[in-house]
Formats: sequence, C-alpha cells, structure tokens
Amino acid sequence: MNLEIITIGNELLIGQVVDTNSAWMGVELNKRGFDVSRVTSVQDTADAIISSLKEALDRVDIILMTGGLGPTNDDITKKTLAEFFGVGLVFNEQAYADLCELLKGRVSHINDQNRGQAYVPENCEVIRNPVGTAPVMWFEQNGKIIVSMPGVPSEMKQAMEYEIMPRLTNRFPTGHIIHKTVLVYNIPEAVLAEQLTGWESCLPSFISLAYLPAPGRIRLRLSARSQDEQTAQAAIEKAVKELYPIIGDHIFSEEDKSAQELLGDQLRGSGLTVAVAESCTGGRIGHLITSIAGSSEYFVGGVMAYANEVKHELLKVTNDDLMNHGAVSQQVVEQMALGVKALLGTDYSVATSGIAGPGGATEEKPVGTVWIAVAGPDGVKSELFCFGGYRERNIHRSADMALILLIRLIEGKY
Repeated sequence: MNLEIITIGNELLIGQVVDTNSAWMGVELNKRGFDVSRVTSVQDTADAIISSLKEALDRVDIILMTGGLGPTNDDITKKTLAEFFGVGLVFNEQAYADLCELLKGRVSHINDQNRGQAYVPENCEVIRNPVGTAPVMWFEQNGKIIVSMPGVPSEMKQAMEYEIMPRLTNRFPTGHIIHKTVLVYNIPEAVLAEQLTGWESCLPSFISLAYLPAPGRIRLRLSARSQDEQTAQAAIEKAVKELYPIIGDHIFSEEDKSAQELLGDQLRGSGLTVAVAESCTGGRIGHLITSIAGSSEYFVGGVMAYANEVKHELLKVTNDDLMNHGAVSQQVVEQMALGVKALLGTDYSVATSGIAGPGGATEEKPVGTVWIAVAGPDGVKSELFCFGGYRERNIHRSADMALILLIRLIEGKY
C-alpha cells in the first residue's frame, strides 16, 4: 500500500528546521508494510497546501500531513483543509477539554488563540492529542484518507504510534516485510555491483536490493515482502549466506549500525581495552568511540600526535623512521599504534597518519593518502588508503575505516 507524506512549514524550506518527521514516519510505516512513495514539503500558504493535496490524491489513497496546526496566524492548515473540503469549522468540546487540561497551571487563562485550536473542519473525525494542544484530524472522502497531525515530533509520534498506524494496519493488511542490511567496506560501488550481478539476478522476485553508499562503506539492504513471515525470513537468510563466497572479505557486519556502535557491542563487558593515536584524524576516532554510552568500560584514552615531536617523545616513534620515511608511512603508523598501546596499557590500539589536505601533499603522497594501523596481543597490522582530495571527507573516512579495521582485528578476521 502506497502513501504520501506532506510536511508543511516555511521553516522546513529555508533550512531553519530539519524535517525529521517524514524520516521517522518512513521507517515506522515501512516496518508495517506501507511504502512511502513521495514526501513533499510546502509553504504555509493555502495555494501550496491545496495544490499538493490535489496532486497527491491523484496518485495515492492515503496522505499523512504534519504541521501548521498551532495557535498563531501563520498556522493555516486547519482552515485550508476546511476550504479544500468545502466545509465550515465547528467547535469540538472534547478537544477544548483536552486543551484546558494540558494548559492547566501553565497559563493564567485560555485566550482566543488557544481556544481557536478546538475548532475543526466539520467533516473530520477528531483524534485526541494527549501531549499537545492541537487535535489530530482524520478525513475520508471517496475512499481516500487524509490525516493532519501537529508538526511537533513528539506529538506526531504519539498520534502515529497509538492511533494512525493501528488504524491503517487494520484497514489495509499489508503482509510481512523484512529488511536485512549487510555492511560492506573497502570496495567501490560499481565494482561491488559488478561482482554481485549473478547473485542479484538469482534473488526471488519478492526480494528487492538497494545499494546505499556512504564514504568508505556500502549498505546492502535486502527487503523481502511476503504474506508468510517465515518464507520471507528464510529467503533473506539464504541470500545473505550466498553473499559470503563472493564478497566475504569485504563484509564487516550484518547489523545496520555505525562502526562505533558495533565496537561498543563487541567490547562492552569483555574486559578488553582500547587506545587511539591520531594524527590526521585529529581526535575524530576518540570522539566517535566516546559518543557511545558505556564506552568508559573499554576506552582508556588516546594521544593526538600531530607534531613529530609528540610522535617521538610520547609514542616512541624513532627519529630515523620519521626522517627517512616521513610521518605518513607504514613504519611510523605502526610504531604509533604500538606506542600508545604500551603507553596506556591497553589490549588493542589504532593509529592514523595521513595527508588530509588541502596542503602537505607530494608527488608520492597525494592528498588523501592515509596509513592506518591496528595493534593487538598478536602484533600490529597496517594498511594504506587513498581517500581523495577533500579534507573533511578524508578525516571522516579515515576514522570510520580505523574503527572497522579495529573491529575486524578483535574478531580475528584481519
């Protein structure tokens, strides 16, 4: 079952507010078998709202709207919907009672602007909003459904979880949809697609595949839709199993999580510890690790060794290697990893040294040249990467790849 989402508000169009509503709705609706075929953001004008509604009704039978239901003059969604349906506004006692209860103790009196929120188009079914002052409005006409919800994310989520989605799933049985994400690293998207041509052509017709690239990694998302959940699950598992003989060396997880989340899952409660030595990433790896709650269990600390003096004095990188091979070299980054591991007494460590850019490049070492080393109980391993010409992307890709290599080392797969 396809549906469309319309988000209303000038603040969305000028970038003052990021539209997180449609992203959340898309995830939750898809879990229940509904496909969001289009998301449209429009201005707070009657013409824009009505035009988007008319166009959407030509395409789908369900439209979910958010925004424009507040008490101020620029909130015109409710009046516009009344105009669209050719009806008047009527006072809803239950909506007013809910509003008064919510504002009790918060305002000295209910003014005209607040009271105005209890007026609704006379052809709508009012759905109570226990966490906000504007009621949710459900319209049906000619077999089609339009739902208007507040734009405040907490209010929208309350309405969706407890009212809208239960009603839609009861009305429109959609079967089962199962997603599986396989995280792949260190392989270009076009190369990956070429390698998977035969595998992809053998997927059952009820499984779809999406390539979702990000710097340094690709998410392969398999989606199976079936009336029988076990059939969908078995088909997904079989397809994933058949991936390993083809690209197994590039798969680092079957969970749709960030590298730092996966590292936390791997180390939390294990008693193992990690340290970092960062040059070109400038603390990015440490930041990612500590963004995960509970990281103090396994992350001891790190050294941001930008200058060669710090590499030598704190991490015991030899001056000979710094002079003969340069800071961006296999010899130096391996000594950095081993040095911080010894300095902080950890089980594992990771180190980076590279040329983030835009300056500092040579003919032999262009911008984007990065060495990454990971060390553990059995020694140190390192790898050279060439990430490209953009500083911020180089920093992010280096940090992400460093965590991936660390994860694989701890798993014994690197």
